[in-house]
Amino acid sequence: MSTSRAVRVRVAVLASGRGSNLQAVIDAIESGQVSAEIVCVISNKKDAVALERARKHGLKDLFVDPKPFSGRLDSREAYDLALLEILQQHEVELVLLAGYMKIVTAVLVNAYANRMMNIHPSLLPSFPGLDVQKKAIEWGCKLAGCTVHFVTEGVDEGPIIIQAAVPILDHDTSDTLAERILVQEHKIYPRAIQLFAEGRLRVEGRRVYIDTAKPEGEAIASA
Repeated sequence: MSTSRAVRVRVAVLASGRGSNLQAVIDAIESGQVSAEIVCVISNKKDAVALERARKHGLKDLFVDPKPFSGRLDSREAYDLALLEILQQHEVELVLLAGYMKIVTAVLVNAYANRMMNIHPSLLPSFPGLDVQKKAIEWGCKLAGCTVHFVTEGVDEGPIIIQAAVPILDHDTSDTLAERILVQEHKIYPRAIQLFAEGRLRVEGRRVYIDTAKPEGEAIASA
């Protein structure tokens, strides 16, 4: 499968926290490095700083409260159905998870198969989940890093798009390592989005291939 897209892909960002990766994407778009348009930023946290960042840049910010869905056996699916309706209303082509602290269900995964990205602060498949810098240090790893991957139902298990490595120093703490990894996150997430926008990502099974750039002026065929 190829993910050929048109110029200025329509993007939605799901975020729960401070939104530093959201800011990196916004900056890359505004500087012309990424051919995309953020059509909405959605959070499950009313006071998420990510929503403030969106408002600052004139982007549509939406808080979708999970409380009305709690207590239901299908609460996670029902919540994702509400998100899906919003994404479809905004004609979203690519969904980005940026510090989104909810596990997405098949409702969104299937609707945006190979069109939903996440960034994770480890060199996957090592250390999925939380507290990854602490785990990498405790295991005596010499390298840590970050990974942009397509989202599947398995947590941090989707096909890997781009990775960046960061050396683990003898004096590193979880915080100092996380800070250096974050610098690389802000570089590779926009790069992955631009590759998607250029139609250069090709998914075959668990592998993502990056096709060579099309000659200038050559049309990008639809998938």
